[in-house]
Amino acid sequence: MKLIPLALAAALFVTGCSLAPTYERPAAPVPTVFPGDPSQPGGAAASTVAWQDFFTDPRLARLIETALANNRDLRVSVQNIEQARAQFQVQRSALFPNVGVSANGSRTSPNPYQAIGLGGSVLSQYSVNLGITAWELDFFGRITSLKDSALAQYLATEEARNAAQISLIAAVANGWLQLLADEELLEITRQTLATREDSQRLTKMRFDNGVSSEIDFQATSSLAENARAALAALQRLRIQDENALALLLGAPVPAESMSGIRSLEDARPMADVPAGLPSDLLTDRPDIRAAEQQLIAANANIGAARAAFFPRVALTTSIGTASTQFSNLFDSGTKAWAFAPQITLPIFDAGRNQANLDSARAGREIAVAQYEKSIQSAFREVGDALAGRQTFGEQVRALRASTDAENVRLKLNTLRWRNGVANSLDLLDSQRALFVAQQAAVQARLQQLQNQVTLYKALGGGWKG
Repeated sequence: MKLIPLALAAALFVTGCSLAPTYERPAAPVPTVFPGDPSQPGGAAASTVAWQDFFTDPRLARLIETALANNRDLRVSVQNIEQARAQFQVQRSALFPNVGVSANGSRTSPNPYQAIGLGGSVLSQYSVNLGITAWELDFFGRITSLKDSALAQYLATEEARNAAQISLIAAVANGWLQLLADEELLEITRQTLATREDSQRLTKMRFDNGVSSEIDFQATSSLAENARAALAALQRLRIQDENALALLLGAPVPAESMSGIRSLEDARPMADVPAGLPSDLLTDRPDIRAAEQQLIAANANIGAARAAFFPRVALTTSIGTASTQFSNLFDSGTKAWAFAPQITLPIFDAGRNQANLDSARAGREIAVAQYEKSIQSAFREVGDALAGRQTFGEQVRALRASTDAENVRLKLNTLRWRNGVANSLDLLDSQRALFVAQQAAVQARLQQLQNQVTLYKALGGGWKG
């Protein structure tokens, strides 16, 4: 009986050896400074910035809170974490012995006549045992490597959930900004339609009195109808954008989220990202951390594949009672025990183990490439957003100046047309140009604000100094 605890102690002592390669994080295949950011890296350090510190508008903050509570895709991500955690616990449990109680009973007869009642003996056997069944002693780290792989998969799933949350926050912010832009464009279109209808009425009066030609009247009518068509299209787009935001929220868009807002300028500005960000900040992005965990899992799979070339040692042991009489099963003298180690050594498997090892090594190279690609993609996203931060400001300023100029030109041409100095073509051209300039200015401002959201998402919320 002393052999059993000694064997268990020896097994626990040697368990934990691993044949997995030593993990080394691949060097980031990107420059140390982001493109479009001329400042030298230095002041910024990687740390998480709460989304509440970036999206400071209370109306948007309430929408984000609603989405985090109700979004179904995020719920799926959370359940994926729970599933991965359970799978890790299942794999981890293989490191420990499964202790259980078993009870058996049998009655057999070697005499075939006993079955038809013609006599013969009956052999009875009963037993109750407490023991371990087929516990693999992890001498070469096969189970440990599989456990490490499952742990990395679980951590990757958790990081994927964090990435999904950041993407959801950014999507809600962009959706809300799009609604603000829709409202502003609708107001511009209504004003444009009113102006064109006024011109249409005046032109009709001039045409009826023989002052203007039918060409002028038809031209102003065409512009008015174009404005009505644009208004209908914007109304449809506004409803569709609200439906898209409601899907992200997992609930209807509350009316108060748009209260007191008529343009993008009514939204509270978002926090600015400091200059001089180092590119190694990207390693804190959840999706990159998830890719690294996938690489760690692939590295651990190599250890499991290598261990398959070595013997497997399994231990079965039990202690209990055994008796030929059920009534005497727990009497003195019925104690029984068993100790049955088993060793399995692979000799010929037609190359299966080698193929598994080759597959594991290829899987690691794939994971390395995917990890490096995720860094490169993140580097590009940040670079694009930084380029937008440098250029959108000037673009918005120029388009607003163009809008002001077109507005003045329209007023002057309207005055000249009413006094019969200018022809209707100058007036119609001014109306068209102003409408286009106003729309372009709103779209540029929307892109500028959404670019800030993109930069927040691309940095993974981690740039605080």
